[in-house]
Amino acid sequence: MCRVLEEAFEEGKLEVIDEVLDPDFVCYDPNSEAGEVRGADTIKGEIEYFRNAVPDLTYTVEDQVVEGDKVVSRYKISGTHQGEFFGVAGTGNRIEMTGINIDRFDESGKLVEEWPEYDLLGAMKQMGAIPEPAEQAGS
Repeated sequence: MCRVLEEAFEEGKLEVIDEVLDPDFVCYDPNSEAGEVRGADTIKGEIEYFRNAVPDLTYTVEDQVVEGDKVVSRYKISGTHQGEFFGVAGTGNRIEMTGINIDRFDESGKLVEEWPEYDLLGAMKQMGAIPEPAEQAGS
């Protein structure tokens, strides 16, 4: 999982996706329109989207736990919001978002399924797309 986060997302090395992901990979992303993202090529598009939105994107894996065919990773994403991100035009604001992924690997070591949870609400607040409660009260 570290290779996907650090090499593919952070460094933009899309060839890592073909090495690490099963061709039938599925990510059950609660923030995607369909509720899931399927296939290595779709993930490559997601990486390009994130890197366009936050060109200086960095991932820090803070903890990992392995049990059987699953790996749980707790991580932090940070960078500068420069391009469109979840409908919000670039603001130049620094954002930091935390998340946890549960990843399942097959017998050959390929990533086949992922269940992510990440603090998109916090990132939206940092971009200024959602006002803080104190700002709403003064309106």
